Amino acid sequence: MPAGREAARTARPCVLMASRWLHLLWVLLLVETVSGSWGLSLGAPVRPQVPVSGVNQAPMADLLSQLVGHFPHAPALPQRGSVTFLAFGNGAPDIFSALVAFSDSRTAGLAIGALFGAGVLVTTVVAGGIAILHPFTAASRPFLRDVSFYMTAVFLTFTALYFGRITLAWALGYLGLYVFYVATVILCTWIYQWQRARSLVCSAPGTPEMLSESEDDLVSSNTNSYDYGDEYRPLLSQETTAEILARALNPLDSRKWRIKSASWRALKVLKLPVEFLLLLTIPVVDPDKDDKNWKRPLNCLHLAISPLVVVLTLQSGAYGVYEIGGILPVWAVVVMAGTALASITFFATSNSEPPKFHWLFAFLGFLTSALWINAAATEVVNILRSLGIVFRLSNTVLGLTLLAWGNSIGDAFSDFTLARQGYPRMAFAACFGGIIFNLLVGVGLGCLLQISRSHAEVKLEPAGLLVWVLAGALGLSLVISLVSVPLQCFQLSKAYGLCLLLLYLNFLIVALLTEFGVIHLKSG
Repeated sequence: MPAGREAARTARPCVLMASRWLHLLWVLLLVETVSGSWGLSLGAPVRPQVPVSGVNQAPMADLLSQLVGHFPHAPALPQRGSVTFLAFGNGAPDIFSALVAFSDSRTAGLAIGALFGAGVLVTTVVAGGIAILHPFTAASRPFLRDVSFYMTAVFLTFTALYFGRITLAWALGYLGLYVFYVATVILCTWIYQWQRARSLVCSAPGTPEMLSESEDDLVSSNTNSYDYGDEYRPLLSQETTAEILARALNPLDSRKWRIKSASWRALKVLKLPVEFLLLLTIPVVDPDKDDKNWKRPLNCLHLAISPLVVVLTLQSGAYGVYEIGGILPVWAVVVMAGTALASITFFATSNSEPPKFHWLFAFLGFLTSALWINAAATEVVNILRSLGIVFRLSNTVLGLTLLAWGNSIGDAFSDFTLARQGYPRMAFAACFGGIIFNLLVGVGLGCLLQISRSHAEVKLEPAGLLVWVLAGALGLSLVISLVSVPLQCFQLSKAYGLCLLLLYLNFLIVALLTEFGVIHLKSG
């Protein structure tokens, strides 16, 4: 009997760790499926929708692109959307991870480690990989602008770490710097368009107008985004409401299943439950389709289910379980209101034609996607904190490794695919543009929300030498790029990419040696 009790006591931690890892796998699949690998990056032209094996189109990126399209003059200045709505969709996992981590002073180091770690990873591994896959000439002015702004943001964070706190004025300064960056991008875009229009007026009559690189990418994007699945549907089919609902909730494409590899099928099986859950809760508006992706039975279900998901995931369900007058919980009121609205919509619309208010579903999908990512980010931070306690690892090293890798892997694959497809400048611009949004808004908004709740400044407790190693590596990578790229006349070769990869490898070795005490400061 004692031997059996001892064996059970020994096996219990193993079972707990296995459940933690399975939970982490489920959450990461949720984050990857919601946020996806595609989107329009900050400060970069519109990305063409290049098909990637095994990677689905992101609901968040799709929804945000629809939102931008409903504002006036959106096509005239595509970068307005790319530095606001679409940048949020691309960096949603990083932003929500930072918001959750900054909500507790004990996990603030996790946010700093993740944001700095992702910065080092993107500016070395991703940027270097793009140069190795497709050597190219970088756009000089956008590169210098993005690197300068990012270096300023890193210096602000380095100073905050030195003083060990972030005040209200400091948090507002982060957000103000991002607003200034957005204004700079819009101004530069306006100047570029004005110069281009002036050059076209001065050109000889009869000369055919040549498309710029971004416009050519946009044309190819619209061409490649055609849904060829429609070709396989009968021309005169009249589906019933039940058939429409069954097809809309089916996340598996039988034709693609037959031609894909075994590894793709295995990953798809793991993602099927998550994709089904997202199809059931997130409405997607697609203007490229004739019916705008209007599925009457499913969209009516969205009206009843999506608001319930919102109230049950907001603040971990604190608002959803609140009882109005001590009698009726908020979630019950939301269910009744959503069911009534869904019933009215169902009987007031038809299966064949989308209603005029269909575009409003994009806002509901945006909100639901954001809260799904927020819930997943909360679980990721809690799991990483538990793993840090079990393995006795600091929050900083967990942030710069697991969390940074998880948040950046989607953007890395999409940027590499863009480079292979012949769009290296676009992918390279995304490396330095997107992380500006993540750092400035992640730290600024996260600290601002925490200050508004606690009415006190956010305390930063650097975990010894490792934080300074991380900040120094990020600063060094930016300085190397700022100096070496202009010296090469913005011609990025494979040698430059290999140097960046070696820089990240050396940084990772130094960071791990510092974490395990091999490299340390002399005491006394």
